[in-house]
Amino acid sequence: MPLWEHVPDGEPRVFEHNGEKRVYVYGSHDIEKTQYCGRNYVAWSAPVDDLTNWKCHGVCYETHYDTILYAPDVVKKGDTYYMYAAERFGSLIVVASSKTPWGPFENPVVTKLGFDPGVLVDDDGKVYAYWGGCAAPCYIAELEDDMATIKEETLVSNPMGHANCPWDPKEDGHIDLLDAFFEASSPRKVLGKYVYIYSTRYEKPIPQLGIFEDCNGFLTYKFSDSPFGPFRDGGDISFNGGEILRDSEGLGTMTYKWGNNHGSIMEVNGKWYIFYHRHTGGTEYSRQGMIEPIDVALGTDGRLFIGDIKYLAGEPISSKPVEMTSQGAHINGLDAYKWISAGYACHIYGSKKNAVIRAVYEQRDDISAPIDHITGGTTVGFRYLQFGNNTPKTCTIVLDKADKVKINVRIDSYKGRIISTAEFDGSMSEITVPVTVGTVGKHAVYFEFVSDDNDADYSFDRFTFDR
Repeated sequence: MPLWEHVPDGEPRVFEHNGEKRVYVYGSHDIEKTQYCGRNYVAWSAPVDDLTNWKCHGVCYETHYDTILYAPDVVKKGDTYYMYAAERFGSLIVVASSKTPWGPFENPVVTKLGFDPGVLVDDDGKVYAYWGGCAAPCYIAELEDDMATIKEETLVSNPMGHANCPWDPKEDGHIDLLDAFFEASSPRKVLGKYVYIYSTRYEKPIPQLGIFEDCNGFLTYKFSDSPFGPFRDGGDISFNGGEILRDSEGLGTMTYKWGNNHGSIMEVNGKWYIFYHRHTGGTEYSRQGMIEPIDVALGTDGRLFIGDIKYLAGEPISSKPVEMTSQGAHINGLDAYKWISAGYACHIYGSKKNAVIRAVYEQRDDISAPIDHITGGTTVGFRYLQFGNNTPKTCTIVLDKADKVKINVRIDSYKGRIISTAEFDGSMSEITVPVTVGTVGKHAVYFEFVSDDNDADYSFDRFTFDR
């Protein structure tokens, strides 16, 4: 999506309407700027054969209670689309309907579902709802044919243990720091298994990822042969802490500021992806939708693997979170010969002033989201760019304003070989310099800022290469 759009909590759905099959994304809408979300939802979609070509269908639902809307979900049953809208900051869930996947969703009906609802329409037409958040238990229930009423006799509470919430502690006997359910329920059916995707809140160190404090930047899954469980452990699919740098002992360092996470997985045109979000700006109120390809496999013992899977003799044996990249659905790499905004960076490391992507909202096709507060020693990385079969001749770098700074362009690692160097003398904000090292194919690219002025900070706007 464009950098000016902020749709977190994205639930992806593939719907075929009027003979056209597209993937639709429904999520919150970060337009309040000083708090999470907004007072409407928008619908975006892309053809299943080109997930780089997103179309905005505009507002698909407006609040009916003049309150902030939290994360929704949308499913289809029969010829009707149902949106589970989270009114009143997620405390009141209503279901609205439409005859088109982009809405408008109308005639909301109050339900007894709770925070962050996720809904599954099973192969036999039965409908299951999952919900819950943090210190509150998570729940599962089957719905009546009206898509709103809970079949009370089916209600299951605490199908897994939930995280501890220091701001709302509850000793209810169901705290489990291993399950660590936090929020963001999303049920899916994968290879015949019922998959419960959710956000975890880990309160244990994860040294290999550079985590030594409470962290809820993960999307995790469990799976079962029944929609109600019991659920077997799966693992983490996504983490929004950026590229992870690891030292010789395997200890990790994050290169992006993690924040809450919410999303789900979807098979699109024969390939699996995870949709999630990351955080821009200096707050958590300008989140961006993200997408990464994932692998899905079923072991001979019935275990389901999702994420970055390791195989031994063709058999899946483990999985871990997929890397966070800049490329989205451009799985062969972003086109190095087009303008690339600094706002697509997935690695911002080494700033003494907490460099951050500037949140932008102006709806222009050419808008860029600069990275502010860069200091000497900062590296800004993009995974990945595609250079094709010929080495580029030049690299053009644009700062947000004229400054004196040297920038080394490195590939493959933030300490990798230098392929170009730009010397800004303070009189210009744009400079074109030669590429001096052969560079073809797909590479990670890093911009290293070098300065002797410890007080100076810089704003990196965009860059491109030229043949």
